[in-house]
Amino acid sequence: MKNFYKSCSKIFRVLALSLMGFAALKSFAQPVSETLYVPRAVQVTGPVYAIVGPLGQRSPANAGLNANYGFVVSTHGVILIDSGASAHSAALLAQAVKAVTSKPIRWVMNTGSQDHRWLGNGYFAAQGAEVHALAGTVQTQQAFASQQVTGLQRFLGDQLQGTVPRYASAVHPGPEKTLEIDGVHIQWITTNAHFPGDTMIHLPAHKLTFAGDLVYVDRMLGVLPQSNVRLAQAAFAKLQALQPQHLVPGHGRVTDMAQAKRETGDYYAFLIEKVGSAARDMEPMGETLNNLAQPPAFLHLQNFDELHRANMSRVFVDFEANP
Repeated sequence: MKNFYKSCSKIFRVLALSLMGFAALKSFAQPVSETLYVPRAVQVTGPVYAIVGPLGQRSPANAGLNANYGFVVSTHGVILIDSGASAHSAALLAQAVKAVTSKPIRWVMNTGSQDHRWLGNGYFAAQGAEVHALAGTVQTQQAFASQQVTGLQRFLGDQLQGTVPRYASAVHPGPEKTLEIDGVHIQWITTNAHFPGDTMIHLPAHKLTFAGDLVYVDRMLGVLPQSNVRLAQAAFAKLQALQPQHLVPGHGRVTDMAQAKRETGDYYAFLIEKVGSAARDMEPMGETLNNLAQPPAFLHLQNFDELHRANMSRVFVDFEANP
């Protein structure tokens, strides 16, 4: 009998250990966090590089770098396009640049005023970089800075430590500016698309444009309360007139004008010609949104289900109030 109880006890211990092992394996099988995003530079053409961010929402795993950035390696340093969402993410961008060149980041250009485009300014300024922006961009940054820092706390938490909003030290009058930085010829053009004061940067010598948040590919663009689709459509026409061979959009892969037109330009036209026209004609809003809920040309875009109806709603209300 004693041996029987001893055998049973051994069996129970083995079963218990097996169950614990199974539970541990199960816990490892469950995704515990988002895959860590490490910014990496890809050469677009000549001395111009892009850093393509993920398409999802801001998070600690992507450090708020859910947008595209870029840089130009010039004679005496690096010109960085946009500075990231925080001091932490700015340091990650600096590492991506360092993997390509040992030259210092001496100039930073802000294409817009959304948090992940400029809240890293302070980090680079502390390293001695000169920060440039058009005047309209700075005005919007000043208006939204406090709100953006508060909002980012929800997404990034402790990663925001040490981040203090810092505006450009070199502010240029708009809406357009032509300048030369370290031998690099730059055309800077206001778009006022996603946010007031948004811009795009064209490099004529390289037939390349950093479009900022005027252009989204691979994912649905967002129409925010601050967005203006009429101005965006006009700016997109200016972009087409530049005829860039290489396009770094605000979000999505490095691309060309054909994809940009299909997934951004045509969507601006859809919103204006379909949704805006319905609002002007005083058609019922709910009926309009239902009828236009599944446009085939855009169903493939990431975030379509989350953003399309809200985009239409904002455009409808805008055109209803301002026909």
